[in-house]
Amino acid sequence: MLPLRILLVEDELALRLVAKVALEKVGGYTVNTCASGKEALQVVREFKPDLFVLDVMMPHLDGPATLMQLREMPEFLETPAIFLTAKVQSREILELLAHGAIGVLQKPFDPMQLSQNVSELVRQHAKKRQR
Repeated sequence: MLPLRILLVEDELALRLVAKVALEKVGGYTVNTCASGKEALQVVREFKPDLFVLDVMMPHLDGPATLMQLREMPEFLETPAIFLTAKVQSREILELLAHGAIGVLQKPFDPMQLSQNVSELVRQHAKKRQR
């Protein structure tokens, strides 16, 4: 079963809005957006997401640091996370996966493909967990 509730953390307003619309209208997800890692930490318990989608490069608290703090909350220890980044060299992707992400998506992304890409990463993760 695909997650229904996504917490999207992206500091760039235009990307945040495009991703939200794409995930909701094309993918059928319920999306709560945050402009910073700090904001995400404030709303996460109330929103109770099934999936985190985190921008990697954000001021003050970047995506990996945000995920580390989210993981300190027992209820989100197992919540899947996907990173969004413009840096997609193999070494960089491996580093992000080492932070516990189930996948990395490249920015800029195709809004019409975003929900499909997210769904595919979640499906692959679910299959691995069933093994």
